[in-house]
Amino acid sequence: MENLQVQEQLEKIGFIDEKIDPTLKLVDEINRLKKEKNAVILSHYYVEGELQDIADFVGDSLQLAQAAAATEAEMIVFVGVHFMAETAKIINPSKKVILPDLKAGCSLAESAPAEKFAAFKQKYPDHQVISYINCTADLKTMTDVVCTSSNAVKIVESFPKDAKLIFAPDKNLGNYINSQTGREMVLWDGACMVHEKYSVEKIIELMDAHPDAEFIAHPECEKPVLLLAKHIGSTSSLLNYVQQSPATKFIVATESGILHQMKKACPDKIFIPAPSNDSTCACNDCSYMKLNSLQKLYICMKHELPEVSLPKEVIDKARVPIERMLEISK
Repeated sequence: MENLQVQEQLEKIGFIDEKIDPTLKLVDEINRLKKEKNAVILSHYYVEGELQDIADFVGDSLQLAQAAAATEAEMIVFVGVHFMAETAKIINPSKKVILPDLKAGCSLAESAPAEKFAAFKQKYPDHQVISYINCTADLKTMTDVVCTSSNAVKIVESFPKDAKLIFAPDKNLGNYINSQTGREMVLWDGACMVHEKYSVEKIIELMDAHPDAEFIAHPECEKPVLLLAKHIGSTSSLLNYVQQSPATKFIVATESGILHQMKKACPDKIFIPAPSNDSTCACNDCSYMKLNSLQKLYICMKHELPEVSLPKEVIDKARVPIERMLEISK
């Protein structure tokens, strides 16, 4: 709520609609501001390619958390979504963290309101909580250890076999981890709107049309989609796989932003975004990630706004499970 109020104030003073000189070379200006303000730009694989190209570091959630923990920059510019910027602030409470658009949220994080999860957790008083990093800072305060799709299995396996666990908020990732580890974690009923929209029927049709293509998928996808996949993994895992596989064509079931890095790494290979159940689009994009733009990045760096802030008590509580994740992931 606090951040939405900040966003509304920014809109009232004209910050959001600030006009930019069309002759301005945005990339040059952003690089100038970065040097002038001792800033680091962290971008997720799911934002537009031009934003990935200007970043100091591009990665998935685990890699970005590690980069945020390691940076010596005075200001962190997070080109992604809000929970990622929150994580950077939790890890670096003394640094300024800014985000090009505070409205860049996450459907998965929004599927687990902290107050409802607190009530859910009370039903399982003898359970420990593993939360996927794609959740709010408030939910992280109720967590024993955070995980990402890159290290989820490793994090779960760090608990004794007989440990009673709750996994939140992604039920699809939780189901996949249960299948890989033989666990029976209690799952919160949340999901990512991007990864839930894939059409099994359309994917099968696409696979039939491209029999030489390998189908690869992110574990946030539903089980029927994952059963079709040659390889299942985080965005960084998918990127590594296409570089190592002898195949020259891939159908990719995750947010289409990753295709930019795949094409850069393997210019001679063909990448096809997996189709969603939306008849108006042949791919699956995250509307929140796509709120980021070069124009917004320039404006936010120019004004050092909007800034992500969190109460000290939230930072102190949420840092513990994040630091535990980083330690286990070394």
